[in-house]
Amino acid sequence: MPFGYASPEQIMRDKADYARKGIARGRSVVTLQYVDGILFVAPNPSRALHKISEIYDRIGFAAVGRYNEFEELRLGGIRYADVNGYTYDRSDVTGRGLANLYASNLGRIFTESIKSLEVEVVVAEVGDTKEGDAIYRLTFDGSVFDEHGFAAMGGQAEAVATRLKERYRESMSLADALEVALTALTEPGGERPPVGQLEVAVLDRNREHRKFLRLTGARLERLLAQTSNPPSASATPPATPPAAPPQASGEAPPPTGPDGDVDDGSSPL
Repeated sequence: MPFGYASPEQIMRDKADYARKGIARGRSVVTLQYVDGILFVAPNPSRALHKISEIYDRIGFAAVGRYNEFEELRLGGIRYADVNGYTYDRSDVTGRGLANLYASNLGRIFTESIKSLEVEVVVAEVGDTKEGDAIYRLTFDGSVFDEHGFAAMGGQAEAVATRLKERYRESMSLADALEVALTALTEPGGERPPVGQLEVAVLDRNREHRKFLRLTGARLERLLAQTSNPPSASATPPATPPAAPPQASGEAPPPTGPDGDVDDGSSPL
């Protein structure tokens, strides 16, 4: 037996273990359906490096792992969608076609390269109805999983998926779906990520033409305010004004403002 020989099975196991360890070091990403489309939620402290992106009119992309590796996949998917949409028709660009392209590339790299990609990807497509929605999860070796309702990847994906399964229900509102996603992403007894470290986007079937929309700033804060346990931007409680001293017996109470509305000059003439 030559020195340094390793069986193909051992090589594949080593590659798979290497990729899984790299992906598990990242933070989880959650994708789930709600009544009007598909929601993506990811804890992400970076404002420049996105885990969630738009690929085409109805197609969204989410990934975990090494940023430079899944960014190449995202750009390749955009080029594929643009060329096919221009050559044929925009309706010919589908999430299933893009998932097949990614599966082929990931499987080839995993088999032929010394190092496999440390990435896991979700390709989601929103339909005209909820029955037309599709969520495809792809692993580092090119395996494709047709998910129904929700998908979790990266970090403690199994624990996150278990919490999602316990709370997910069909036809949730956007606020309820966001609440379920944040609960699943938060460890029991842990604190939710602050608003500034959340990356949230939707594929909204009610939007015209381009369905992808990022939820940021005041729009996201209003949505979080509708949840039962919104993450707060500051943990400091508001100061409570001091109580008024008790009035001595027989003394008149201090004067108050006049009865009726006070004209502060802001009312139109």
